[in-house]
Amino acid sequence: MTSLIILALAILLAPFYSALILKVKAFFGGKKGPPLLINYFTLIKLFKKGSVYSTSTTVIFKMGPMVSLSAALTVLMFLPIAGQPPLFSFNGDVILLLYLLGLGRFFTIAAAMDTASPFEGMGAAREAYFPIICEATLFMILILFTILTGQLSLAAYFSSGQPLMLWQTAGSPLLFVVIAFFIILLTENSRVPVDDPATHLELTMIHEVMVLDHSGPDFALIELGAFLKLFFYATLVSLLICPFSLGSPAADIGLFFCILALVYAAVGVTESVMARFRMDKVPQFVLTSFALAFFATVITLEFIK
Repeated sequence: MTSLIILALAILLAPFYSALILKVKAFFGGKKGPPLLINYFTLIKLFKKGSVYSTSTTVIFKMGPMVSLSAALTVLMFLPIAGQPPLFSFNGDVILLLYLLGLGRFFTIAAAMDTASPFEGMGAAREAYFPIICEATLFMILILFTILTGQLSLAAYFSSGQPLMLWQTAGSPLLFVVIAFFIILLTENSRVPVDDPATHLELTMIHEVMVLDHSGPDFALIELGAFLKLFFYATLVSLLICPFSLGSPAADIGLFFCILALVYAAVGVTESVMARFRMDKVPQFVLTSFALAFFATVITLEFIK
């Protein structure tokens, strides 16, 4: 029951935390910014509208939002939020989760290509290219965690007390993993410096260009799925940077959501102090995450010996 309550809380709070990024960016720009409940207002407004479909689209276009949201929801069910046991867990589930995220991305890309728009095809090509490097990084981190724990389960890595054990075993090289995860967070969620979600310029858009033809409830499902996906990666970073347990589930949950707010604030600060990279520089930035994960794995293997 506790896991179910925490999962429901995560789904409800994901749009709120995403709005925190907007507040931080507004602060750096000397503005007041939108209210923290802006994403809830937006979702409600979109659900009240109707969806418009082009005559050139097929059922793939309608399936894209539903599959992407379902994949994000399923992934959260296996996530040990605040160090608490997840709703579901089994040995090897982390492989399933990586491919579920890939499935959601595939249907988003397929829906963009289904519009027969070269504009959306451009964004789909970029979305297919950059996450490939992120997947390589994630599998490298998975190799490291498997060596340290001997298990292939997200709960075995991030449940209460497990992150602290990872730090005690791997030591300082785990800092590389934290940075790699943060780079993956920015890339997978199309944030600055990989993409700028606030712009609508043709040469800079990745995620936004793929969903231009979606409207009403379909667009709301895409937005909610994006909030949940960002929450997933931010949770992984939070659990690593604060691996401590206070001995009380309520205290651990409170501490977790405070640390999570700091991670979202860090995303906002990053978007405020950095400019978006040129497209030919983005692969080099993303490859940095793989290099960090690779060095962390090699150094840890040598340290264990």
